[in-house]
Amino acid sequence: MENDDAGNDLVGDGMTVHFIGAGPGAADLITVRGQRLIAASPVCLYAGSLVPEELLEICPPGARKIDTSSLTLDEIIAELVRAHANGQDVARLHSGDPSVFSAIAEQFRRLDAAGVPYDVTPGVPAFAAAAASLARELTVPGVAQTVILTRTAERATAMPAGEDLTTLAASRSTMVLHLAVQRIDAVVAELLPSYGPDCPVAVVARASRPDEQILRAPLSEIAALVKEADIRRTAVIVIGPALTAAQFPDSHLYSADRCRS
Repeated sequence: MENDDAGNDLVGDGMTVHFIGAGPGAADLITVRGQRLIAASPVCLYAGSLVPEELLEICPPGARKIDTSSLTLDEIIAELVRAHANGQDVARLHSGDPSVFSAIAEQFRRLDAAGVPYDVTPGVPAFAAAAASLARELTVPGVAQTVILTRTAERATAMPAGEDLTTLAASRSTMVLHLAVQRIDAVVAELLPSYGPDCPVAVVARASRPDEQILRAPLSEIAALVKEADIRRTAVIVIGPALTAAQFPDSHLYSADRCRS
């Protein structure tokens, strides 16, 4: 993997696949670096169902734009290798931030084998956009200082041993579930023993988009609201006491003792 110098030279000698976090949905929630890389790359691969169309308008005139939503992994890699053979930089757009649930690790593996260089530009993850929409901090002093980002295994690869919801819930940390809203009944059943029926939950669908939808309820009631709202995808579930915490100590960050030290 190449060292990421994209913030300085952007597109330099040779060719690079630029994996770019395109953010949670709002077109303006993308880094300046990401915008500049899109504007400088003659090939752009994107997930049509998740990446905002406005970002494609940044592509240079005549750019080859490829919607990957119906392509297999092998077909995607073939496009990247083709661009490499033509000496063309690629803007490879992934929704949210590439570091979580983006399926880029297998792309890296294949690009390494093919000798195709790449770098990564981070983006705004869905959980951060959801927290912003909720106007809540997920790590509240004295309440929660750990955030667990996870998913469920139905219609996806199996979860590793020890990463089932029941085990993860034992800490009562703030938990953010991706790709799980379609299993809301099972999620509630697995979390109830640790979090309890009154634990606050928020479901944020299409965070940051004009059609964003937010549901708030105790854990025991959230499933009914999700079904009533017919939310089935593009949503995160946030669970934990931090969502409604009101009485908690101030952070040490701004304390008088720290400022005088």
